[in-house]
Amino acid sequence: MNAIKLKEYIARVTHGAKLIVVSNREPCMHENAGGAIKAVRPASGMVTALEPIVRAVGGTWVAHGSGSADRAVVDSCNRIRLPEERPEYVLRRVWLSRKEEDGYYYGLSNEALWPLCHIVYMRPQFSRSDWEIYKNVNQRFCDAVLEEAEGNPSIIFIQDYHLALLPRLLRNSRPDLKIMQFWHIPWPNREAFRIFPWGEELLDGLLGNDILGFHIQYHCNNFLDTVDRGIEARVDYERFQVFRGGRPTIVRPFPISVDFEQIAADAKSSLVTARKKRLLKAFGEATSKTRLFVGADRIDYTKGIPERLRAFSLMLQRHPELHGKVTLVQLAAPSRTHIETYRNLNDELDDLVDEINWKHMSEDWAPVRLMRAHHDYYDVLAAHRLADVLLVTSLHDGMNLVAKEFIAARSDNDGVLLLSQYTGAAREFTDAVMVNPFDPDQLADALYDAYIMPETERTQRMRRMRPLLAKNTIYNWGAKFFETLECLPTCEKNVSSF
Repeated sequence: MNAIKLKEYIARVTHGAKLIVVSNREPCMHENAGGAIKAVRPASGMVTALEPIVRAVGGTWVAHGSGSADRAVVDSCNRIRLPEERPEYVLRRVWLSRKEEDGYYYGLSNEALWPLCHIVYMRPQFSRSDWEIYKNVNQRFCDAVLEEAEGNPSIIFIQDYHLALLPRLLRNSRPDLKIMQFWHIPWPNREAFRIFPWGEELLDGLLGNDILGFHIQYHCNNFLDTVDRGIEARVDYERFQVFRGGRPTIVRPFPISVDFEQIAADAKSSLVTARKKRLLKAFGEATSKTRLFVGADRIDYTKGIPERLRAFSLMLQRHPELHGKVTLVQLAAPSRTHIETYRNLNDELDDLVDEINWKHMSEDWAPVRLMRAHHDYYDVLAAHRLADVLLVTSLHDGMNLVAKEFIAARSDNDGVLLLSQYTGAAREFTDAVMVNPFDPDQLADALYDAYIMPETERTQRMRRMRPLLAKNTIYNWGAKFFETLECLPTCEKNVSSF
């Protein structure tokens, strides 16, 4: 499946209905930069995954306009056609006040739902004020989507945990809409979810969907179990459907992916070659001569960055012969710094890097390089191509697209993927070196095993992983949603007799 085939397939399935993608994060921000306006593509796996789909069908994307110059470039209806050099779809921006953003995004979404769904022992923070703002913002998105639908047949594709109430709001206003949602993060077990103070209302919101997708079957099972024990609804475990309010919601796993062919081509481009040289220069001459362990993450407590740093230090302690021969380079994108937990994590990383470097460094070599910045797509691809070992040590992750981007980028069939067993990607790529990031001794041993792995084994592992990814790209992911959408009449008939 590629973009052209997906476009043809969706056109057949939708029968001319409009496709509207809805998310909190926009695919392109416009920022003021020295008197000029600069278009910036956010570092987001969700954007990477969805933009090919909305471009392929010429749809509309509704998102929060968060850039400093976003208002300056839209028309009177808050729309802009993208990409600006060759427009293929419409971006409709929703404006939020600072108070709304604080309560809806930083508060309810990222201090309550995010830690609730990621089982990493971070206590969620619940605020009734944040919940009320979350509800109001979901209504704002509902109003914008209805305006974009303009009363016409439409398919609404909602993204993630920021908009859990939107499906029911849309369903109540337009029962004829086809509504799908993909939940990009894990869904917790019912014992964890039951502490959420507004659980019934949130579940009812999600059950406004025709289709609700998660990365893996385990998360689907958790959701069905949560519904079965937490809300008045009929759960059909055989067909993986929930019947509430006179119609079913189909619950399915849709493992998200990347554009394999595009990443493979871009990774071999002259631009990435130039970026590799620039990164090596930034690393320093001594670092460029060592074997590179690379991490590329947002600075988030779910990503296991402190855990990998401590394990790397433990490896150096156990194997002093590696001093001066290996370097851990961490590309780290600042994230959610308005939240105290994230500010504390930044401080912890600084302290850890200083401690490890002081403990192990020599006159011309430092074992860890922390590169805190918003690295763009090409810098990340360059880092993937430079990596001898890519480190994905998430404590809990729905999928982890960085792992898939690394595999796609390594057309040279080299490089070792060290992958947390607590990622969705671990279900697919069993040839990665699997680790438990909570076990520092095992993680340190795995780092060393990756270092000494023979070239023939590295090549064999990569050659087995790449065809798997090539068969399950972002276009296959999109097609599976629309295949499920196509069978909705049959599914509804089946469940109505349940």
